Amino acid sequence: MTRLSLAIPSKGRLKEKSEAWLASAGFPVTQIGGERGYQAQIEGLGDVEMRLLSAREIAQGLVDGSLHAGVTGEDLLHDLAPTGESDFDVVKRLGFGGADVIVAVPQAWVDVDTMSDLEAAGAAFRKAHHRRLRVATKYMRLTRRFFAARSVGEYRLVESAGATEAAPTTGSADVIVDITSTGATLKANGLKILSDGLILKSEAVFAVSPGAVWSSEAKASLEVLFAGAAIKGKELLEKI
Repeated sequence: MTRLSLAIPSKGRLKEKSEAWLASAGFPVTQIGGERGYQAQIEGLGDVEMRLLSAREIAQGLVDGSLHAGVTGEDLLHDLAPTGESDFDVVKRLGFGGADVIVAVPQAWVDVDTMSDLEAAGAAFRKAHHRRLRVATKYMRLTRRFFAARSVGEYRLVESAGATEAAPTTGSADVIVDITSTGATLKANGLKILSDGLILKSEAVFAVSPGAVWSSEAKASLEVLFAGAAIKGKELLEKI
């Protein structure tokens, strides 16, 4: 890659808010091919490869170095990064797309309020049912790290492909790790958040990839973006 590769979400509120943020900094984005197009142009940054991707694809691209910079969810960056925060650099938190990654259990589990309670319940559950508690989630790495840091080991992960909050009701899991904004959906599905079950407070972020190949041309475009968006990024530009 020689020119800067930059990506924003391809649809929904994240796309609208990302475009508004860039436009306010002096870099309006124009979608090519109408609303169904996945290519775009951005003004004011010179020759830039502008992409419209899913938030997960953007996070993966930043982590593996196939993208230089982009707007995505902080939760996705943390979950997709194999070695943690060294795999990406959050340059600016954007103040939209906020949600919490949490651990939730059935409300009927009146004796389970903390992660320590969950570990004890897991040990009792395994003894009674001869299997580990199943934890449904889309956040495999985040869950493993959080549970390990709190010495919770009596569980196995079940990768969620759909509505994670429904997993305990359908019988496909016992516990969930999911993202929530208000908690209303969890409550409607008979779930409660553990008192110390907040894994991450997430929001949309502008991030760059330390693992990408940075040409002088790509750095120059990023420096222009930093200046327009009032981002102090001198140290980062020297590092990449």
